[in-house]
Amino acid sequence: MAGGVIATGSGSEQDFPAKLTLQVFICTAIAAFGGLMFGYDIGISGGVTGMDDFLLKFFPNVYVKKNHAHENNYCKFDDEYLQLFTSSLYLAAIVASGGASLMCKKYGRKPTMQAASIFFFIGAILNVSAMNLPMLILGRLFLGAGVGCGNQAVPLFITEISPPKFRGGLNICFQLLITVGILVANCVNYFTSNIKNYGWRISLGAAAVPAVILLVGSFAIVETPTSLIERGKKEKGLKTLKRIRGVDDVQKEFEEMVRATEVANQIKHPFRELMKKPSIPPMICGTIIHVFQQFTGINVVMFYAPVLFQTMGFGSSASLLSAVITGTVNSLSTVIAIFTVDKAGRKKLLVFGALICMVAQCTIGVILKKYLTETSKVPNSIAKVVVLLICVYVNGFAWSWGPLGWLISSEVFPLETRTSGYFFAVATNMLCTFIIAQAFLSMLCHMRAYIYFFFAAWLIVMSIFVMAMLPETKGVPLDEMVERVWKKHWFWKSFFKSSDIERPKAMVQLEHQEKPNH
Repeated sequence: MAGGVIATGSGSEQDFPAKLTLQVFICTAIAAFGGLMFGYDIGISGGVTGMDDFLLKFFPNVYVKKNHAHENNYCKFDDEYLQLFTSSLYLAAIVASGGASLMCKKYGRKPTMQAASIFFFIGAILNVSAMNLPMLILGRLFLGAGVGCGNQAVPLFITEISPPKFRGGLNICFQLLITVGILVANCVNYFTSNIKNYGWRISLGAAAVPAVILLVGSFAIVETPTSLIERGKKEKGLKTLKRIRGVDDVQKEFEEMVRATEVANQIKHPFRELMKKPSIPPMICGTIIHVFQQFTGINVVMFYAPVLFQTMGFGSSASLLSAVITGTVNSLSTVIAIFTVDKAGRKKLLVFGALICMVAQCTIGVILKKYLTETSKVPNSIAKVVVLLICVYVNGFAWSWGPLGWLISSEVFPLETRTSGYFFAVATNMLCTFIIAQAFLSMLCHMRAYIYFFFAAWLIVMSIFVMAMLPETKGVPLDEMVERVWKKHWFWKSFFKSSDIERPKAMVQLEHQEKPNH
């Protein structure tokens, strides 16, 4: 019988009986469609910005530059409004994730996911019917609100319903659906690129499909026991816990959840609590992991893959087909993480993934520096090598920094600061994504091939941080992260010298109240 392990006050360990139930699978699969919404938008943006009909209607200056025979290869797509089309979504997501954080705590994870699907659906309708640039951007803002709510609620939801032993693999289903969304978007773009006048409308409007699936499916899933107990619904929380664990013997895990929620409910201002010393370690690690995730350069590839391939001389159809290839690699490689993360651990995957990405980035940079001038095309054989290297890079990212950024930040925060702390993690991700999306085409224009060395340097920095500063969280129950992870880390333990002040003091008092006999 699968079970998590938890340390008691006496230092012994006790098992939480749990099966990997069909209910957990269903809830995870439906909730992960929030990731598919996000992924579809990432993939669709780069595709439609390469379609002539779309550019002619909304960005005529870019259309002229793109088709100008002597235009600089690196600068043909450099347009602040085109970048705003891609990046505006992430500004809205930052604001929405703040509201979603409060909604998660007050109303639960499930209603927040439902709100995400509604926002995303409205955004898709606005985009498919857009007649001018302001209407197009408004649709992107609604999509951003959906992404913000979804990215706030879904990883928390999956993390909280999962047995500790399988938490990593199940949480990565969120990232897997992101990659599937990117792949689906690339396929849609490939087939709609040849549909004159309204092919781009089909691409943008299809975003409504995953939103509808999430909304309808959300009525078939349960709320997390943690959220129910946190909002005073203990009986329902116990019933739900038995249902998702597949066993009746859940009393120990239930009592641990109750103790954790009682501590959490003592905290009236969770955002203020994040500024206190014991909250700094998870705050730093939970947010910087998202800074690093974006500065691997992945969204340079996934947002603008068709644009990059066109820069190297591929035609529109060939560039979209190349994006489909990289999207397929992305999805298949993410499956590796599902089956390895709870065995190999988080840190090993992050370090090895960063090394693979760094080698690929540097090699691409060297090739483009040699072969891609301002006006020449990359030889066909060399361009194929670059596509292969991008696939190697995407593979390294897909089983490391892609899924583990969301996983780690969803599991390191204690319950009393979990939704507020995770808000900062999501907001950091969206902010960095916005910066990259808004700046990349200009960076490509000015830095040219050196942009790949820029991201490779970041990969070195993040590898060092992971090895030295990030603790391993594999198999540790959520409510024991402080005692078993942060207090035992060589550096972060210094933040807990007064360990019986603030949260630990309250936890110790509660653990001695009605403590079960062993």
